[in-house]
Amino acid sequence: MKPGLSLRVSQHLALTPQLQQSIRLLQLSTLELESEVEQMLDDNPFLERDDDAAPREEFGLARADTRVSEGDRIHEIAADSAAGGDDSPDAGSEPLLPDSWDGDGSVDIVPDDGEWGGDAPARANNLDSDDELDPGERSRPQESLAEHLHRQALALRLAPEDTAALHFLIESLNDDGYLEDSLAQLAATLAGDDHGDDELERLQELVHHFTLALNLLQSLEPAGVGARNLAECLSLQLKSRQAERGVEPAEQEGIAVALRVCAQHGAVDLLARRDAKRLAQLTGDDEDAVRAAMQLIGRLDPKPGRQFADVERNAIVPDVIVSCVGSGATQRFRVQLNTDVMPRLRVHDIYANALRGGKGGENHQALAQRLQEARWFIRNIQQRFDTILRVSQAIVERQRNFFIHGELAMRPMVQRELADELGVHESTISRVTTAKYMATPRGTFELKYFFGSALGTDAGGNASSTAVRALIKQFIAAEDAAKPLSDNQIAEMLKEQGIDCARRTVAKYREGLRIPVASLRRCAADST
Repeated sequence: MKPGLSLRVSQHLALTPQLQQSIRLLQLSTLELESEVEQMLDDNPFLERDDDAAPREEFGLARADTRVSEGDRIHEIAADSAAGGDDSPDAGSEPLLPDSWDGDGSVDIVPDDGEWGGDAPARANNLDSDDELDPGERSRPQESLAEHLHRQALALRLAPEDTAALHFLIESLNDDGYLEDSLAQLAATLAGDDHGDDELERLQELVHHFTLALNLLQSLEPAGVGARNLAECLSLQLKSRQAERGVEPAEQEGIAVALRVCAQHGAVDLLARRDAKRLAQLTGDDEDAVRAAMQLIGRLDPKPGRQFADVERNAIVPDVIVSCVGSGATQRFRVQLNTDVMPRLRVHDIYANALRGGKGGENHQALAQRLQEARWFIRNIQQRFDTILRVSQAIVERQRNFFIHGELAMRPMVQRELADELGVHESTISRVTTAKYMATPRGTFELKYFFGSALGTDAGGNASSTAVRALIKQFIAAEDAAKPLSDNQIAEMLKEQGIDCARRTVAKYREGLRIPVASLRRCAADST
């Protein structure tokens, strides 16, 4: 084969590290972004918080088209070239400073290296300055289940071995207050793998101490803690109520029946099916007494430890706040970013100026790269919030009837429609609407909530699947409890409303709303 040269023209897309970071930041939730910011603050010496920055008058796309100074641009390009960061096919034309990108449709970058996110001082929970709470009061940690139980255990006078066993059991509880492992398994973890006579004797001794400690644990508050299964948890709560003073004799009889119900094999499944007839046969009690006992059991807490759960960990913090302005024909909805979740960052001026005044060298190039990373991180965060704001404004504009009339007025909307309107890729809309929340006058919703497929109507239009779900929920709420609606009947009722919805679709929407089937709803009505 004769060697030769040929010229071929092709196009391909190369994602620079900065562009990859921008895409990744876009899909992070508020809590994940906070962790990312903390990690970057620890790793990059040129990045710092700007808690004392003066507030800017405006924020958003109106300010986003101001470019950085020419000197900073040249410095960044030189630093990138020295560090070998040329990832773009067009290496000679500012590879790391794109004017725009198809990932989220935002325009250009922030004006300078200075503060960002300081558009308004952080709100103090809507309180006036005179009514502000002490920061220590707002951040006081909630007592955990283990701490609550350990505090009660201090009042017990126990031998050191029993104290240690009780402590071990408390630490072995799950978040719901259950002891998932058996006492033998817990003892085996301490006894070791040796199966000699001495170890078997030690194992039996540990099981004995754990048995005594379990009885003590199950006597602590909240009632039901330390149970091995749901039936035992319910029984412990019933026994706790039975031991209280001042309980009426009639209630004592009901508690006794409820205890016999919980003692039956498969009682939990029968209770879930509300099969009072079968439970009455197993316990030998009157069916009416069993129904009364089922009502008593229904008021118990199946997860006694959840009241000590760290609610801060699962709190939903809205990224966007929608407020209503005006009324009647002049009513409109204002969309704003939640300034409480926007990190206020800037490049450390002293370090940056010291680097500019320094001489070249290997360390200088490495530090220049870190300075560039700090600038890009600030700009990518701004771009993230700009994109969230643009998407949220488009959602509110399209779903205006929802904010006025509620779920039944939700119009069908898919991500592709919004992507075409904003001039971005559909994947960008997916990233923006995942794990991002909007606080509205009608409640707090994930941005994905406002999207729904279209169902055909007799009038030739479309109905949103969200509106259909709300209509199904409305039908079931108004049904006759003695004759609940079947999925077929609901489908026929929707057809009467002009909405073409199959029975299987009705069943899927009903299950999504966590509404049981008609037979279980009838059983629930019979037991009340």
